[in-house]
Amino acid sequence: MAAETHRDIIDAARRLFLERGYAHVTVADIAREAGTAVKTVYTSAGSRLDILRETIHHAAAHSGGEGTAEFIRNSEDGPSAIALLAHRTRLSNEHHRESIAILYSALPVQENAAELWEEGTSLYFCALREIASHLDGLGALRPGLTVDRCADELFFCFGLNAWRTLVDDLGRTWDQAEAELTAIATRILMDERGLSTG
Repeated sequence: MAAETHRDIIDAARRLFLERGYAHVTVADIAREAGTAVKTVYTSAGSRLDILRETIHHAAAHSGGEGTAEFIRNSEDGPSAIALLAHRTRLSNEHHRESIAILYSALPVQENAAELWEEGTSLYFCALREIASHLDGLGALRPGLTVDRCADELFFCFGLNAWRTLVDDLGRTWDQAEAELTAIATRILMDERGLSTG
């Protein structure tokens, strides 16, 4: 019963955060939506920030970052690695779209939301640095591009902001966004000699 109550509260909070935005949802609203008492919300799930933290941690834990890095390490050339990265990050962003939207709505109003952002993106960035190192090992990077700078560029191309801008702000489909980001990343990262030889 306790686990079910907890799940109902988290689900209710997510619905309200998405419908109204984090700033416009109170614990009382969450309790009403979940059909329980305010005290029960605090006892079972904690404060509004605690609920946000659980939502973001769950998404980060199931983002597949480590699996993506491992998967891409088996690629044998730069363009294939970039295409795989684009597809895997697309699937993660698409699957966790609601959690990402909730985090974005909380960033301007919840001081600790920035810490959650840092936690989630730091794990993701570590995975991207592994991929950058793999690309460097393949000899796929353009001359003068360091592993650290490559990781920065990968984050620029495949971070949360990139997908959100193309899909939510510019109205691209997920397929279109994946194709565009793949092309952009390939163009700015790859050694043209490596591209011409496959």
